[in-house]
Amino acid sequence: MKDFFANIVGFDWDEGNRDKNYLKHNVRNGECEDIFFNQPLIIASDTKHSIREKRYAAFGVTDGGRKLTVVFTLRGKLIRVISARDMTAKERRYYEEHA
Repeated sequence: MKDFFANIVGFDWDEGNRDKNYLKHNVRNGECEDIFFNQPLIIASDTKHSIREKRYAAFGVTDGGRKLTVVFTLRGKLIRVISARDMTAKERRYYEEHA
């Protein structure tokens, strides 16, 4: 996992995605960022949605203990969050079994 983020220096929040996850799913940008710094963190390729660019799904926990699924892509040295929401029951079971 460490190698996956070896060259990452931050997050890409532009006008198009700055408030989207909060408005749709009540997930703040800081919570999205939290999961990448907390363990356990599970990263899976999102091949179903990787048509134009490679996408990933991250399953992790915020500093406040909220379990989130964050879909993201890498833009150079930045993580660009595409969507974030609470884990579904199925995702929580997977996370807890593989964490």
